[in-house]
Amino acid sequence: MQMAGPEEQLRVIKRGIVEILIEEELLKKLERSSQSNTPLKIKAGFDPTAPDIHVGHTVLLEKMRQFQDLGHEAIFLIGDFTGMIGDPTGRSEIRKPLTREEVLMNAETYTKQAFKILSPEKTTVVFNSEWMNKMTATDMIRLSAKHTVARMLERDDFKKRYANNQAIGIHEFMYPLIQGYDSVVLKADVELGGTDQRFNMLVGRELQKEHGDEQQVVIMMPLLEGLDGINKMSKSLSNYIGITEPPKEIFGKIMSVSDELMLRYYELLSHISIDELDGLKKGLKDGTDHPMEAKKSLAREIVERYYGRDSAHKAQEEFENIFKKKGIPDDVPIFRPEKDKDLWLPGIMKESGIAKSTGEAMRLIKQGGVSVDGEKWTDPERKLSPGKYLLKVGKRKFLKIVQKK
Repeated sequence: MQMAGPEEQLRVIKRGIVEILIEEELLKKLERSSQSNTPLKIKAGFDPTAPDIHVGHTVLLEKMRQFQDLGHEAIFLIGDFTGMIGDPTGRSEIRKPLTREEVLMNAETYTKQAFKILSPEKTTVVFNSEWMNKMTATDMIRLSAKHTVARMLERDDFKKRYANNQAIGIHEFMYPLIQGYDSVVLKADVELGGTDQRFNMLVGRELQKEHGDEQQVVIMMPLLEGLDGINKMSKSLSNYIGITEPPKEIFGKIMSVSDELMLRYYELLSHISIDELDGLKKGLKDGTDHPMEAKKSLAREIVERYYGRDSAHKAQEEFENIFKKKGIPDDVPIFRPEKDKDLWLPGIMKESGIAKSTGEAMRLIKQGGVSVDGEKWTDPERKLSPGKYLLKVGKRKFLKIVQKK
C-alpha cells in the first residue's frame, strides 16, 4: 500500500537527485500506480567488480529504499554477465575482465551489504545472466544492430579514447546495449543510476521504445564526494567511508567532513524527512543548531544503520574521549619490533598495517600527519632509539610500539 499521493511521492523522490528524464512521465506513472494500486518497477544495476561497498555506493540504494517506503518494487539487478565485460564508463583503457567465480563471490558479499539498507522482503534480486546466457549469436547480432558506432562514439569516454588513439574493445560497445536490454526484459518503469550512467540508461529507453513498450523514466543521482569534499568517493583516493569499517572509524570519518559536505551527506544518506532537513539547514544558518552536534547525529545514524544503536553510542563515546578529553582509545593495537634495533617509522607503519606501504607512510610523515608521544614527526629517514612509543597517524589511528625484550 502506498503511503502518499503522487505529488507527495514526487517530492520525496526528487530529494537529492540531479535530473529526471522525464519528470512529467514519472508523475503520470505515479498517478496510474496510485489509481490501480500497482507498484512501479524500480531498477538499479550493480556490477559486482569489488566485494565491498562504501557510502558513495549507497546513494542509489538509499533512493531505492525511498521507493520501497512509497510502496514500489525495488529490482536489485546484479550484473554478473555485464560484470565479466566491465563497465567502460569513465575508463581511459580497456578494463580487465573478471572471471565468473570472482563476479559471483563479489555479488554475494555485495548483496549482504545492500540489505543493510534495502528491505529484503520488498526487494527482487535478479542476475542478468539469467537471460543473457540464453541468447544465441543471432540474438546478439540483432541486439548490436540496434545502435550505430557513431552513436556509441557520442559517449564522452569513448570519444576521448578514440581521439587519443586509445584502444576501444568491440565488447565495450555491447555494455550499454546489454544494460538497456535488461530494462526491456524487466519491463522497468524507472531506472536509477549515477550521472555517469546517463548514456547507458537512455539506451534502455530507446530499446524499450523499439520493443513497443512504455519507456522507463531515468533518475540520475549525484556521485558522492569523498572526505576531501572535492573528488568522487573512491578507495583509490583513500577518501571513502566503507560500510564494513569498524564503527569508530565510520563515526570519526563523518566527524572529519566539512560543514558544507555534512549537509550533502544528510541530503543523500540520512533518513530524516525533507521537513526535518529544511529545519536543520535553517538552524545551522541562524545558529540555533551547532554543526558539531549535527555531525554527531549524522554519524550516530550511519553507524546505527550498519552496526546497531549500542555500537553507535559506543563509537560516539570513544570519539568524545579521544577528541574532547584528549584521550586515546582503549583498544590501541600493539606492534612489537625486534629488540635492540633502531626503529624506522615507515617500515613499522607498513608492517603493522597502519599504512599500506612505506611510500604512503613517508608521505604521511612529510605531510605532518604523524606524531610520536605527542610530538610531530616530519623526517621519514630519522630513526627512533629502541624503546616504547605511542604513534598517532592522522586524527584516528593509534599504535603502541613496544620493543621486544
